[in-house]
Amino acid sequence: MDAQYLVDTRTKTLGASHRWKVLGVGVAANAAFSAVAAGIPTTAVWMRTGYQLGNAQLGLVLGATGLGIALSELPWGVATDRFGDRPVLVAGLLGTALALLSMALYLVPSPTAIPALWLLVLAMALVGLLGGSVNGSSGRAIMSWFKEGERGVAMSIRQTAVPMGGGIGASLLPWLASVHGFAAVYSVLALMCAAPAIFALRWLREPPDASAAPSAARPSAPANQPSALREMQIWRVALGIALLCVPQFAILTLGTVFLHDFGHLGTFGISAAMASLQVGAMAMRVWSGRYTDRHGNRRAYLRGSTIAAALPFAALTAVVALGHAAPVAAIVVITVVAGVCVSAWHGVAYAELATLAGPARAGTALGMANALVYAGLFLVPLGLAHLLAATSWTLVWFVAGLAPLLVRPLFPRPLSR
Repeated sequence: MDAQYLVDTRTKTLGASHRWKVLGVGVAANAAFSAVAAGIPTTAVWMRTGYQLGNAQLGLVLGATGLGIALSELPWGVATDRFGDRPVLVAGLLGTALALLSMALYLVPSPTAIPALWLLVLAMALVGLLGGSVNGSSGRAIMSWFKEGERGVAMSIRQTAVPMGGGIGASLLPWLASVHGFAAVYSVLALMCAAPAIFALRWLREPPDASAAPSAARPSAPANQPSALREMQIWRVALGIALLCVPQFAILTLGTVFLHDFGHLGTFGISAAMASLQVGAMAMRVWSGRYTDRHGNRRAYLRGSTIAAALPFAALTAVVALGHAAPVAAIVVITVVAGVCVSAWHGVAYAELATLAGPARAGTALGMANALVYAGLFLVPLGLAHLLAATSWTLVWFVAGLAPLLVRPLFPRPLSR
């Protein structure tokens, strides 16, 4: 019996409830890689000491993962549209796990040897290159299985995986780094990336209504539809998403250093604050997706999110300007609130972008956005670390809070009813 016939028959037997398994795979994959991309920066204080780095060098190391993701997101997105979600997601997750395992074996500081900075930067960039497969492939799979009216909440649930993974990293990795060292950090992260690959092999399939499409059941774009790369509206939304991530990356990559150096928090306080931030972001992402699905107002919500992102950074700038006279509790609370506000809108934005592109171009469109987003993950910690060295935390948070104000004109206006 023909092997392709067996695959198609199995796919057609999948019921509508299978979409929740596909969503579960997307959540698991994104949570695992987020524990890497957002979790490793929570070890910044111990990384700075263990690898004997200055703040500028630390910013380079932490930003290297973002550079790797930025370079690979678009190629991974195009590959997803060409070859399908499953092979891209599995290959990326297993490759990331192997890269992290290699770091645990060969790039761990010891009392007698410190790995070269360029090797550490290269390894972090490689992790980003391989892990960049997760975003577009899982997003395209979810958009294929969920219909309009469900996509906002489905993509928001998937996006909760980012703060979920970051929260796991914030709760676990600082303790591992301080007690067991970076071999334990990289090994645990490698296991976390390998596990979702098994789930993807088991459950990630094309939806039944795509089984008649050419090229192994993948939908193709209409002949007269241009590539997503040629549509200015898609580029505008992608750029808006990237700029709105600037203050988020500022908090995620420099937040632990800020709370340690300026707020004088210890390991427990830092972990609790960053974990609270991630839990709050998860809750708000689900609420945002559900709210916009019910009211059909994704565009209006996104334009409003730009103001909601800027306001808490203005408050953080004002509090930090008071110097060390500012209450520690106020510093921690405003930092957490700022992190939640700049993380709540992600699922809604990606749902709107994928809807604009359509199923056949969703992988490419998501890859476009994520390429710009993770270019920011490279540039933001690097640039802000140099700004911090030259000025103060007050100016760092002020600059981070300006970015959302540039975004509002880039998001499309709500459709008239």
